[in-house]
Amino acid sequence: MNPRRELLIHHPGTLTLVQDLGRPGHASLGVPPSGAADPSALKLANRLVGNPENTAALEITLGGLIAEFTTGRWLALTGAEPPARLDDTPLAANAPHFARPGQILRLERPSCRGLRTYLAISGGIDVPPVLGSRSTDLMSGLGPPPLRNGTRLPLGPSTAAALNVDIAPVPGPAPTPTLDIVPGPRDDWFIPQALTLLTSNEYTVTSEANRIGIRLSGPALTRRETTELPSEGMMTGALQVPPTGLPILFLNDHPTTGGYPVIAVVTTASLPSAAQLVPGDTLRFRLTTSRPSQRWQ
Repeated sequence: MNPRRELLIHHPGTLTLVQDLGRPGHASLGVPPSGAADPSALKLANRLVGNPENTAALEITLGGLIAEFTTGRWLALTGAEPPARLDDTPLAANAPHFARPGQILRLERPSCRGLRTYLAISGGIDVPPVLGSRSTDLMSGLGPPPLRNGTRLPLGPSTAAALNVDIAPVPGPAPTPTLDIVPGPRDDWFIPQALTLLTSNEYTVTSEANRIGIRLSGPALTRRETTELPSEGMMTGALQVPPTGLPILFLNDHPTTGGYPVIAVVTTASLPSAAQLVPGDTLRFRLTTSRPSQRWQ
């Protein structure tokens, strides 16, 4: 490993993980898809620094990262927008910036809405892939462990020359995002009014929220069928309803099977908004005729 081609982590913040677009297709091994919780932000960050969209980057939860560049590289920050500085120079989000060797990047806690920030670096994070992905999976433990003080991340060869984009226009998050859902596969296990109740009320993100799932508070959904459901496959975006009647929204590190009925599934297009929800945030659900593009994992 070339010591001059690294990112040195002085402080990882609350939780910083290596993520790409994940490792779908391994549910038979009990391995969830993992990958960036907000794939749209990851793809944009990589495009801004001249990387392929699936290049491994950093997913930073609630800011706090302090990292040093040992080689000159382009970088971009997307997703949640924490105040950021490269040495003493403030950095704008959704724009490429060049870091010289020895410069230190500092991210504070996001001051606006949003939970996860993505840091892409030209050449990408060059850790060994596992099952075709460099992503950290908190459920199964695959991939590199969460970053610690002193972690040295190898960087891949950079092919990016001078970049021609200055900033990418990105709309700000809605105060109360609306997530599109498709009914089923077990909506018939609930009373007929359950879907109406789900889509006509606000729900609140509780403190029990991570990359595995988000437990919500709000009106309880009443089951019509009270028998036990055999375990069946789960997918990212599934709204699983335990006996409390309060839905749990599965995210990227979700278990591959579950024994509670899924009343609906959040569409792929709405998942980036879900990934940026912070405990205390409110959200709404909206029925759509579009089918989710996720496969059952």
